[in-house]
Amino acid sequence: MTGDAGVGGDGRVRNTYVFDNAGGQAPGRFRALEQFFDPGSKRLLIDIGVEKDWSCLEVGAGSGSIATWLAERVGPRGEVIATDIDTRHLEPLRVPNLTVRSHDVAREPLPENRFDVVHTRLVLMHLPDREKIISKLISTLKPGGYLLLEEFDSVSLRADPAANPAEFDFATIRAMYCLMVQRGVELRCGRLLDSWLRRLALKDVASEGRLFTWRSGSLGAQLLSLNIEQIRNDMIAAGMISNEQVEADLERLAEGDATFPSPTLWAAWGRKPRE
Repeated sequence: MTGDAGVGGDGRVRNTYVFDNAGGQAPGRFRALEQFFDPGSKRLLIDIGVEKDWSCLEVGAGSGSIATWLAERVGPRGEVIATDIDTRHLEPLRVPNLTVRSHDVAREPLPENRFDVVHTRLVLMHLPDREKIISKLISTLKPGGYLLLEEFDSVSLRADPAANPAEFDFATIRAMYCLMVQRGVELRCGRLLDSWLRRLALKDVASEGRLFTWRSGSLGAQLLSLNIEQIRNDMIAAGMISNEQVEADLERLAEGDATFPSPTLWAAWGRKPRE
C-alpha cells in the first residue's frame, strides 16, 4: 500500500477485541460475515451515492471485502483508506487506490474534512465512549459527506422455544454474550445507532435492521461455532459454562436440528451538514 493518509502509526496496535484478528478462527469468521452482510452494506453505500472519484474511509476493515469493493467503485481517481487495529488480513491486498493503515479509532486522531463517506461494521460495539468516537468520525467527513454505521443488536430478539418450538436457546451462546458484556461489549449497539446520529445532529438520518434465520449445519451456525471456539477457554475458566455443555452445543450447531435467529444487524446513516 502506498500513500500517507495521515491516519494511524507505524506499528501494529494491540488488539483488545473479544474476537482477536490474530485468532485462528478469524478468516472463517470474516468469510461468513462477508457472505451474510456484504450485500446489504454494498446496497446501502450505493443508495448513499458512492461514485467515481469519492474519498472513502473504512474503519475496522477486517479482511477488506468492503474496502476492495469501494476502491473499484470510486475508480483510479478516488481513494479508499482501510484501517484496523490489526491489519494482518489487509496487508496482502494489492489495489492501487486502496491504502491500509494500522489505527486505533478509540485513541488515535483522524484527519478532518477529508472523506465523502465513512463506513464501519461491527466495530463500535467493542469500544468505550461510542458517541465520542462517532463524533470523531463525523469530523473526518467533508461537509455533505455521509456516515454509515452497522452494528449488531444481539439481545432484542433471541431464540424462544415458547414462541416457536423449532427454535433452540443455546446455553453456550448465552455464556458468550455474558463474557462479551463483562469485556465492555454493548450488545444493543445496533439498536442505539439511530438515536446517536440524531443526537449528533446529522441530517437525513435513517436506519434499518437485517436478520436471518440460521439452522444447524448452516454458515450461520459455523460462524457461531467459530466465535465459541475462539473464547471457549475464557468462558470455561470464568465458570460461565462447562466444557461438556460447550461440546454438546457445538455438536448441535454442526449436526442438530436447531433453528435460531441471527443477531440483528442494524444500519444507520446520515449526512454531515454543509457549512
